[in-house]
Amino acid sequence: MSAKGEFQCVRGRFLRSFAASVLAVIGLMGAAQAQMYPGNAMGGMTTPPTSQRPPMLKQVGIEQRLNEQIPPDLTFRDESGKTVRLADYFGKKPVILNLVYFQCPMLCSEVLSGLTSALTILKFDVGKEFDIITVSIDPRDNPEMAVEKKAGLLKRYHRAGAEQGWHFLTGDQANITALAKAAGFGYEYDQSTGQFAHATAIMILTPEGKISRYLYGVEYPPKDLRLGLVEASENKIGNAVDEVLLYCYHYDPATGKYGAIITNILRLAGVVTILILGAFMFVMFRRPSAPPLGAQRVR
Repeated sequence: MSAKGEFQCVRGRFLRSFAASVLAVIGLMGAAQAQMYPGNAMGGMTTPPTSQRPPMLKQVGIEQRLNEQIPPDLTFRDESGKTVRLADYFGKKPVILNLVYFQCPMLCSEVLSGLTSALTILKFDVGKEFDIITVSIDPRDNPEMAVEKKAGLLKRYHRAGAEQGWHFLTGDQANITALAKAAGFGYEYDQSTGQFAHATAIMILTPEGKISRYLYGVEYPPKDLRLGLVEASENKIGNAVDEVLLYCYHYDPATGKYGAIITNILRLAGVVTILILGAFMFVMFRRPSAPPLGAQRVR
């Protein structure tokens, strides 16, 4: 077979393989989309059943206040007992804000444990790329309790400098109420048990203290946490890979999670495929062809 014929044969095999790969990618994306958006055969979304809350829990929940400012002038006491303003923690880095109370028998510990677990996987460091403000919603909590809670979590997190970036605050009812309202964090005190009914979520703030993202639950995927911090910082932290991921993943306020954008993933896959194909064709067409066998001189 001549060099030209061999080239055409190789090119034909490559194009067939390329077409099969594209079809496989489209099929996988369609399956992923079906898993992300379950519904009927026409792609309709299933509607979650509605439910009514008990009367005592009507105020409990999260009312999203995206892009709204957390009041910087609210005052609290840090774990050393010093009076601080929230403005003291704004201005330089994105901030994770979570509202708990230190005497909570179960749920708050789960929230803090889930956050700490995610932080141990996250490549960003508390106190370096971002800070955390943990505020008690119970005015009965005091700095001594804050010190104890902080020590236990920092021992588990175990990264140098974290003590400078993770702040545990207590305060009076007026400042707690103002902060909870600004954050859209609804809770109620149960007189019969002496405990608080509250939602479970963390808020990611911009360096200026505006609410950028809510992440719900007691476990926070490190990927969502990282992307939320990168977005809140306006890409001042993170790297090029994070920018690509933010192109392919979109924050859904309804779920408090980042989900894949199928169309963007397909666009990106198409661009990459075209670049690979272009590079292949460039190399193949630039390849010098061998002279015909009859043209070779016999010595």
